[in-house]
Amino acid sequence: MNRMVPLAILALAILAFATLMLVIAPAIQIRSEAPTPGLKPYTAQQLRGRTQYVAQGCIYCHSQQPRSIDQAPDAERGWGRASVASDYAYDRPHLLGTMRTGPDLFNVGARLPSRGWHLTHLYQPRAIFGWSIMPAYPYLFERKEHAEPGDVVIILPADRAPKKGVIVAKREALDLVAYLQSLDHTFPAPTRAVRDDGYAEKGEPR
Repeated sequence: MNRMVPLAILALAILAFATLMLVIAPAIQIRSEAPTPGLKPYTAQQLRGRTQYVAQGCIYCHSQQPRSIDQAPDAERGWGRASVASDYAYDRPHLLGTMRTGPDLFNVGARLPSRGWHLTHLYQPRAIFGWSIMPAYPYLFERKEHAEPGDVVIILPADRAPKKGVIVAKREALDLVAYLQSLDHTFPAPTRAVRDDGYAEKGEPR
């Protein structure tokens, strides 16, 4: 019983030290980091789309953190250069993700800039990739007998299109796509953020 108090104090001390070194110190270190040159704040629509990104669970299957070439072939996969802390200056909270059931989306706005493609993909991924395991989000759309002025009609193959009427995107779908289109980090990383291990910001040997 007498040993419990020292053990508890030791455990709390270890926890406090780990919190200091792994949470507080890094936060202080990057707090004054300026946004990467070329990075733009989110618009109101993109912020609404970011909320949808979280609400629809996209973060559970997609990451937003390409790794350097010495860690993984992410650049060869077309996901872009390794991300750095200043790339997330406007992200609150950060949506780094830990799973890659689907591809990394750090640069999806550059890889796939078409709004129409994203809307079709959200409505029914298998209308584009028959092998896709991504869930469909038909509730972000609605079927109408006729398109009205301002409606964004979804282009679908004949076997996926409704027999009558058209499928149009709701605001939630348009906002989510606007956020995905904003994910374009094709500008160079700051020189000071490049790791000094023989690799430049694009993952090429110096």
